[in-house]
Amino acid sequence: MAQLADEEAVDELRELEPSPVEETPVDSAKDDYFPTSKISSKPRSDRSNTSTLGLGNHSLNFYLLRVQRYSSYAFSLFAVAHATNTSLLPLLTRSLPASDTYLLLTRPYYQSTLAEPLLIGLPLALHIASGLTLRLRRRRRLTQDFGASTRAERRTIAWPALSGTSALGYALAPLVAMHVFVNRAVPLKVAGGSSDVGLKYVGHGFARFPALSWSVYVALVGVGVWHGVWGWARWMGFAPGQVRVGGGDGVVERKRRWWVVNGVAGVVAMLWGAGGLGVVGRGDLVGGWLGKEYDELYRYVPILGRLI
Repeated sequence: MAQLADEEAVDELRELEPSPVEETPVDSAKDDYFPTSKISSKPRSDRSNTSTLGLGNHSLNFYLLRVQRYSSYAFSLFAVAHATNTSLLPLLTRSLPASDTYLLLTRPYYQSTLAEPLLIGLPLALHIASGLTLRLRRRRRLTQDFGASTRAERRTIAWPALSGTSALGYALAPLVAMHVFVNRAVPLKVAGGSSDVGLKYVGHGFARFPALSWSVYVALVGVGVWHGVWGWARWMGFAPGQVRVGGGDGVVERKRRWWVVNGVAGVVAMLWGAGGLGVVGRGDLVGGWLGKEYDELYRYVPILGRLI
């Protein structure tokens, strides 16, 4: 937190012209999300000497950014556990039944009544909501800096450009929602729970709908991994745009960081794909009463139900 406070103090001394930019200023987007415009004679309504909670002289954006940051910590813990169960263990065991044993043993810890909403649902909702609110507030600040007072004037001002990490986040949201609907919501609604739903259920779906399943899961893993790795690089101050050195040394360091971050993302994505797609995705159709139950679950999924 001391490092964040020092960086914010530096950013407060900078003055940026209130004009649209091609890319979000990285150093200002990192902590306060807004570039600091020239000092206006009008006091800003979102800043005060002390917040209503007595938390100090910080804007709402300060707290929104921290909600977005710390909510990602909690969800990252779940992502690591989920990747271990659905990718690393299948890669090591090379068997869906053996991997399902570990999955069904550990899943109750993060699908319990308290753990699931606190570790998954609430952090994910807070992460998305804080990001959307920050973008809307930045848009509002931009229209104010241009003096747009009417709706027609505001429509002439372009929305702030999305960073690559933010764009990946918006693309990831519907993919995660689809994944949760198929693997969690449908079993809860139809079967009353997920006791029989494991990696064999996912493998059954790959065998039943190969093209669609592979396309969706490749997108989910790729977009999710790149969003997560670049997000963590920014939280750790390692993103290329956070380089403070100028000149040729700064250019070299930014390129080095770009290659490192993308290299880490590539390795993580390949590991996830090797187990999750290379093993689970090559599963066969499940026979017997369990296969019929899986088909019944997939019938409740829009589009997929028509293909069975």
